[in-house]
Amino acid sequence: MKKKLLLALTPVAAVCVAAMGMSSAAATGSTNYQASLSSLNHSTGSGTLSLALNGNQATITEHVTGIADKFMSAPYPHVQHIHGGAMGTCPMPSADKNGDGVISTTEGAPSYGGILTTLSVSGDTSPAAGTNIKTAPSGGTYDYSRTITLDPATLSSMQAGTAVIVVHGLDPATLSKQAQGEKSDLVPSLPLAATSPTLCGKLVASQMTSMPTGAVKTGGGSTSGIQDQDLYALSGGLLLAAGATVAARRRLSQQN
Repeated sequence: MKKKLLLALTPVAAVCVAAMGMSSAAATGSTNYQASLSSLNHSTGSGTLSLALNGNQATITEHVTGIADKFMSAPYPHVQHIHGGAMGTCPMPSADKNGDGVISTTEGAPSYGGILTTLSVSGDTSPAAGTNIKTAPSGGTYDYSRTITLDPATLSSMQAGTAVIVVHGLDPATLSKQAQGEKSDLVPSLPLAATSPTLCGKLVASQMTSMPTGAVKTGGGSTSGIQDQDLYALSGGLLLAAGATVAARRRLSQQN
């Protein structure tokens, strides 16, 4: 009798195992991060950045507008990076320690940390490329899109919530006379404006994750996603299995 009852209960366990497998598959996919870029150092610009992370591969899309447009009649190069390893914040005005009206890159470092990844348009993305204006996006408004490999230090900072996006390059005309006469704290051959932050935003993990590759597509109207489909499958399967169990118990009762 016990053996027959065990066999009758087997469908419930089978459905549970199958449902766990579906839920695990639905949970896979890339993690999304977002940053809202706000102005620093008299900049009037703004921007948004999204990062889809799959393993150590990051697909980055960014839109920036309203920052310094020209330098010596050429598009202004804006080096940009993922900074990290510090407080994970953008600096406050009090970070300007020498009182020149500009928060330099090094003055802002206690807030956002050092360069971890360079968001260049091509080639090297390591900190070594951090001041390479030849591979920086340029102009007062630009769209950036690139898939790159992130190193362990950058991934660790993102997971810890201390990663910050910083875009550099100010219009010298907006700076104080003192700041206009100063040299860059990163590249002394350049003016301070060339490498000082113009936009900054904390990189925050989104609660949404992308759908796994090969997910079933549905036409028109909104859907609840594959996760809800799995829940429906689990509920239906449990109901069917429960029905089978009740029927089996009735048969056993009649036989006894």
